[in-house]
Amino acid sequence: MSGHSKWSTIKRKKGAADAKRGAIFTRLSKDITLTARDSGGNPDMNPSLRLAIKKAKAANMPVANIERAIKKGTGDLPGIKYDDIIYECYGPNGVAIILECLTDNKKRTVSEIKNILTKSGGNLGESGCVNWMFEKKGTIVLSKNDVDEDMIFDLDIEDFSIEENQYILTVEPEKFGSISNILEQKNINIDGEVGLVPKNTVEVNNEYSSKILNLIEQLDSHDDIQKVHSNFEII
Repeated sequence: MSGHSKWSTIKRKKGAADAKRGAIFTRLSKDITLTARDSGGNPDMNPSLRLAIKKAKAANMPVANIERAIKKGTGDLPGIKYDDIIYECYGPNGVAIILECLTDNKKRTVSEIKNILTKSGGNLGESGCVNWMFEKKGTIVLSKNDVDEDMIFDLDIEDFSIEENQYILTVEPEKFGSISNILEQKNINIDGEVGLVPKNTVEVNNEYSSKILNLIEQLDSHDDIQKVHSNFEII
């Protein structure tokens, strides 16, 4: 298992906790807000946002919640100003962590993040300390039941892997939208996002794995933290 992504062991570990309705809506809201922040609030022009909204509707998330999450990302909520902040951190065993945050109170957010890190054996780093360890990539997830391998080779992708019953496609960020559109036009269900992935991973043994997983879950559950990226691999 490497890094922190929706398709990692962390997702499976969090599955039980996320079964609660409120937790599901919180995660979906974060996805919508972040994609609206990054590429705009029009789902017709933003494939990532379109996918996030589709998942929210499938979970019966109220339309008002969806609209609020979009407005939070685009900065259109009246009377509230959100700051977009990136924090770079170190976790146990020297694991690199990047946090993408949206907050209306930077002092509160950084104080709470420092507290979480300190209790888990981590610390907040300076700007640029771990960012160089990551690169932006698009990830598209397809069910093996929905597409054959020959079709994947016809797509303009960088690489793909097979995980359980899914194809995991890696694409250049600027091609995420066009490839997603091709698949959607063929009525193929897709999941995915554009985000940071580690260039290399840090191997972590069982002694540290529970500490790191617990830290990632705490950070991921914080209201102001939209995305958590890390570079660990449990061996």
